[in-house]
Amino acid sequence: QAWSYFRRRKFRECADVCSQLLERPPSEQVAGAGPGRAAAAAWSLKTRALTEMVYVDEIDMDQEGIAEMILDENAVAQVARPGTSLKLPGTGQGGGPSPAVRPVTQSGRPITGFVRPSTQGGRPSTMEQAIRTPRTALTARPITSASGGYIRPGTASMLTNPDGPFINLSRLNLTKYAQKPKLAKALFEYIFHHENDIKNALDLAALATEHAQFKDWWWKVQIGKCYYRLGLYREAEKQFKSALKQQDMVDTFLYLAKVYLRLDQPVTALNLFKQGLERFPGEVTLICGIARIYEEMNNISSAAEYYKDVLKQDNTHVEAIACIGSNHFYSDQPEIALRFYRRLLQMGVYNCQLFNNLGLCCFYAQQYDMTLSSFERALFLAENEEETADVWYNLGHVAVGIGDLNLAYQCFKLTLVNNNDYAEAYNNLAVLEMRKGHTEQARALLQTASSLAPHMYEPHFNIAILSEKVGDLQRSYTAAQKSEEAFPGHVDTQQLLKQLKEHFAML
Repeated sequence: QAWSYFRRRKFRECADVCSQLLERPPSEQVAGAGPGRAAAAAWSLKTRALTEMVYVDEIDMDQEGIAEMILDENAVAQVARPGTSLKLPGTGQGGGPSPAVRPVTQSGRPITGFVRPSTQGGRPSTMEQAIRTPRTALTARPITSASGGYIRPGTASMLTNPDGPFINLSRLNLTKYAQKPKLAKALFEYIFHHENDIKNALDLAALATEHAQFKDWWWKVQIGKCYYRLGLYREAEKQFKSALKQQDMVDTFLYLAKVYLRLDQPVTALNLFKQGLERFPGEVTLICGIARIYEEMNNISSAAEYYKDVLKQDNTHVEAIACIGSNHFYSDQPEIALRFYRRLLQMGVYNCQLFNNLGLCCFYAQQYDMTLSSFERALFLAENEEETADVWYNLGHVAVGIGDLNLAYQCFKLTLVNNNDYAEAYNNLAVLEMRKGHTEQARALLQTASSLAPHMYEPHFNIAILSEKVGDLQRSYTAAQKSEEAFPGHVDTQQLLKQLKEHFAML
């Protein structure tokens, strides 16, 4: 019965039946089984059921908390060559749209078409920025760093047992369990995922590897996972490489690539994925990994090619469809982007973000009848205030596009009601205030925008223009320099700087 529950993924019921089996006195154990055999089977099944309840796939889970960002002792080259680092992605080398068209995150990467842990944030340079992340990086969450453990909300309450924990880790004789490979694997997963006790898990894995005479690749991968969670990336790399020598596994390639990305070596990770594709031709996760890295390095055209390869292998891959769609949108092809987003809708993706994107595509493709109904649906489906703010902000853009500035003003105000840290809305409100001739209000709004999102060039440029108009040339010059820092290729900024330098030369 317990096994049947487990197969049907009813883990709570499975654990309860196993508990009843374990509570029976030895005399009542199942006939025909040895006295310890049934207990061992029930114990093993219960550990697996409890693990499955809180299991999080380590490959995709790459949330870097503030603790890891600030306390990371791994030295990485401060000034890497352009195109070899994720911290300084090459600008415009891959034919990607400039920041004038495609918004960028704090670290200067283009915003991707699909939100994943780690793509949005990029390491902020200061602690202050990490805590006060702007809306383009909602991932620097201080709670679920590796120290807190990846327990999903909702399951934590189910973990508490009335009579104390199921397994008391401090009393376990790890050496005894390490000699029973089948029990040891279930126990390791339980300690790693359920208890989140990386040190004990590592001890057990080390003993089990020793018992298997260093010939079991599975244990090497587990040791590598423990080292990765403990921040010992070079040790993790050795274990994963050793495991790959014994057995080619897609998962091991993905774990090793995670290590290289954390060490800021995207080129090594790309080469590793390409080696993996020689062994496993057409493996979707590896092709997708290559595409993600190219996208984060701002090499958009290569990323799009690889996402198309992903769709040749798996034509229902949501991430690939979304990323190709957003790439077409920012490359000024809204009609083609619309087809990709409609494909997602046909596949059953039904959320606020998708309707938001559909509304924008319809607007830029001049299908005005569909625009407002898409945004209405997006507002209806918004789950939190950030999403509502995004929709109102885009509605403000539509209003500017059709020339209704009063409506635009209302929409940007509603954006700030829902999300007070929305730098783009502050910037656009300031532009509308300047149109009305309210210089002081515009200046205050622009200063708010530039402090919330120092990586955006627009607020700095607008402050420079405004200051130059009222004759405050010094402030105009400093703001223009910040704008140039954020977006070196902006022609208007360079012209303004040139004018100001001529002014100062005349003085």
